[in-house]
Amino acid sequence: MSHSDPSGMQPRRFAPTGPLKGRIRVPGDKSISHRSIMLGALAVGETRVTGLLEGEDVLSTAAAMRAMGAQIERRDDGEWRIHGVGVGGLLQPQAALDMGNSGTSTRLLMGLVSSHAITASFVGDASLSRRPMGRVIEPLSQMGADFTASPGADGSQTLPLMVRGAAPAVPITYRLPVASAQVKSAILLAGLNTPGITTVIEPVPTRDHSERMLKGFGAELEVEVEADGTRIIRLRGEAEFRPQRIAVPGDPSSAAFFVVAALIVPGSDLVIENVGLNPTRAALFAVLRQMGGSIAELDRREVGGEPVADLHVTHSALTGIAVDPAVVPSMVDEFPVLFVAAALAQGRTVTSGLEELRVKESDRIAVMHAALELAGAAVTETTDGLIIDGTGGEPLPGTPAGAVVATQLDHRIAMAMAVAGLASCAGVEIDDTRPIATSFPAFERLLDGLAA
Repeated sequence: MSHSDPSGMQPRRFAPTGPLKGRIRVPGDKSISHRSIMLGALAVGETRVTGLLEGEDVLSTAAAMRAMGAQIERRDDGEWRIHGVGVGGLLQPQAALDMGNSGTSTRLLMGLVSSHAITASFVGDASLSRRPMGRVIEPLSQMGADFTASPGADGSQTLPLMVRGAAPAVPITYRLPVASAQVKSAILLAGLNTPGITTVIEPVPTRDHSERMLKGFGAELEVEVEADGTRIIRLRGEAEFRPQRIAVPGDPSSAAFFVVAALIVPGSDLVIENVGLNPTRAALFAVLRQMGGSIAELDRREVGGEPVADLHVTHSALTGIAVDPAVVPSMVDEFPVLFVAAALAQGRTVTSGLEELRVKESDRIAVMHAALELAGAAVTETTDGLIIDGTGGEPLPGTPAGAVVATQLDHRIAMAMAVAGLASCAGVEIDDTRPIATSFPAFERLLDGLAA
């Protein structure tokens, strides 16, 4: 179990517990939860949201929208009600907006603020304050917003930062230099209160929750797909939003940890209910099937414009593969736990094209290399990925006595290495379970419940 140390960290050894059996439900999708609060806060009237992820990142978004005038309350039955201010109606916040650990909240809200006549300061925790914001500042500056950022150690632009919005902002046509749903979404959100048509050109498709939800709330938005797969997204500004009822599907990024755990722990037979399977998010499941994983979709259906199914996962003999770099944008957050699956597979798994992982909550390539090696896996780090020689299904040795995996305040590293511990001889000790609460507060409770 978790135990605390004097620094306030909560280390824990995750040890083998036997097969994972039963049915579980993972929390609501983080991307959809963020956007339902932001867009609900821009509608006139009452938006109702069920299944919202109540992790720290989403609560940071809710606090920021309250600070800019929206009324947001959680009812005892778990439903969230949002009374919005209308597009263009955001108010001047009276204090700095504390984003905690949430890069999504920060980058999307920078977009929203950029086309309002308000000034907002953004602050965050140590991990978020290292993350680069220049890729969002660049297009939003072209729209007329003014930024004062802090200099990062590597010369990047980081938090704390101040945004002075432009009203009216200027519509732009912007070609994304790197695949980033956050940059795309920030520009589209700025475009909502900008007269004219804002255009984002996306050479590599990224998660499309923003486009789906913007249309659902009433934005005039069209997507044109060219022969080479390039997506051209056009949004007409000065939108009028209608309030919505939103049922948030389960987060595929959270389900990923339990899918991999069931695949690598012998005897496991697990159903994960209500998992969102948006094609721009669900590539991990296809990659795991390619490796030989048994993942069946039960009762496939559509909820709030998003495809959803229950996933039935059973223990499988996995085989290493070369992962196609083209899938990276649709599973960018799932690579830490894929690395764990690869460490238990037969043969070699090669990943490449993962430069983006170096600027997430931590440098996920370097941190997972160190973590898996400490647990006894055979791992080689390259500039843009990891090469992993698997055990062929034999358990990993686990972390030696006195050795602790450094998770670097990264929730996905902590959960991925917890899963590795379930398929090890001696267990895996991680330095701090607290970051898990940013995206999946019930993770340890669900894991312990399945073991029991």
